[in-house]
Amino acid sequence: MAGLRQLAARTPASRDRYVDSLRALAITLVVLGHWLVTVITHTPHGRLTGHSALPDLRWAWPLTWLVQVLPVFFLVGGYANAASLTAHRDRGGSTVTWLLDRGRRLLLPTTVLLVTLALAALVARVAGADPKLVRDAVWFAAIPLWFLSPYLLVVLLTRPMYALHRRYGVAVPLVLAGLVALGDLARLAGHGGLAVGGFLFGWLAIHQVGFAWRDACAGRPGWPTRPRVLVPLLVGGFTATVLLTWLGPYPVSMINIPGERLHNMSPPSLALLTLATTQIALILLLRRLGSRLPAILHLSPPSARNGRRQPQDRGEGRGGGATAGWTLVVAINAFVLTVFLWHVSAVLLLAGLLDALGVLPTPPVGTLDWWLWRVPWLLMLIVLLAGLVAVFGRVETRAAHRLRDAVPDQRGGRATTRSALTVAGFAAATAGLVGINAAPRAGEQLLGMPGWALASFLVGVAALELARATTARARPPQPDGQVRR
Repeated sequence: MAGLRQLAARTPASRDRYVDSLRALAITLVVLGHWLVTVITHTPHGRLTGHSALPDLRWAWPLTWLVQVLPVFFLVGGYANAASLTAHRDRGGSTVTWLLDRGRRLLLPTTVLLVTLALAALVARVAGADPKLVRDAVWFAAIPLWFLSPYLLVVLLTRPMYALHRRYGVAVPLVLAGLVALGDLARLAGHGGLAVGGFLFGWLAIHQVGFAWRDACAGRPGWPTRPRVLVPLLVGGFTATVLLTWLGPYPVSMINIPGERLHNMSPPSLALLTLATTQIALILLLRRLGSRLPAILHLSPPSARNGRRQPQDRGEGRGGGATAGWTLVVAINAFVLTVFLWHVSAVLLLAGLLDALGVLPTPPVGTLDWWLWRVPWLLMLIVLLAGLVAVFGRVETRAAHRLRDAVPDQRGGRATTRSALTVAGFAAATAGLVGINAAPRAGEQLLGMPGWALASFLVGVAALELARATTARARPPQPDGQVRR
């Protein structure tokens, strides 16, 4: 905790704490929401299985509008990617080294999860475990990975999409939203394969809005963020969402419900984009509270609230300037991917342990006993996930090491080779994740997942590490001819 407090105290005055707070809030809602609606029960043969409680809680479907916060992740991602890419290039870095930094932070923690799951599945199979149970467990634990597939592509496309944003502005997300609508029409007509592009187009549209938000905050020409613009967006987005779901063909739930004709999440639907418009307008309206919001939430140190920057606020001393609220936000952001990747595995571990001990309650969904069981269930999961983060979180913090001093070697076509390795690495890793996500839940897999998909992912990670290694070895010469260490 001392290290986190020091890290929080060293937060630069220029950093937008509101953005970090949004990310922390979003991951908290995702994790708690998944845990809350997860139902663990037994099959007629006594085998553990799990499913969502939402099909049995129809009254809760409108509440998914509050907890469906994946659009917030892509909005914040667009903001952060625009800011970090611009800063990286201003320091003399290249797009390739930026991609290698971003890719490493996303893929190394994911590699640890996948390798752990594959090894656990292999050991379980050798020990004689039911192959269907092993596959079911790995399928369940890999659910968070579907989010990373489109996000990796969004990161890879950041520079060209940012250039399009700077040139065409609002036209870019509008065109992308139009492509999502066309995909929805194809799904309604029974041609779901034509809507696959929506997995990318929908999230790209929201990511573009993050670009605009960052430009507006940086003082560049951007979209208006005044209330007279945001209030109509808020009202219009909410009204459109109501009409599309209650009168139109889209389901009310913004989280997938088995058996629905359309799903709002996979791929993102037009209804999800109208909800995202509502969320974004609300987020930007709240942002207009300005410097008052961090103070209200106790995220900024007292000296900053009074308009004075003390030494501890600048990271000097022992970190006394960090508030408890901001330290918590920093802690969540430091391990945000680890929390996201492992929160479903925590469910598997806890359910397996309680079942082995013979103390796993399985009350009917929606009953008083079921709701009462949610309280100790959530508390135990929080403790277990904290333990998993303590074990695996260091991978994420180490992966955050950046190529700050690296100067790419441009000789002999090496720049072209490095760029090709980077693009190929992103493509292979994404293909592997798609293969893992798209594999049917039923069936038997020696490693609990398709072997080719795991191999493709690992090859992609290796390609990025190779490109990174060749970059990291090139250092700027010092005046005396020595190499900087």
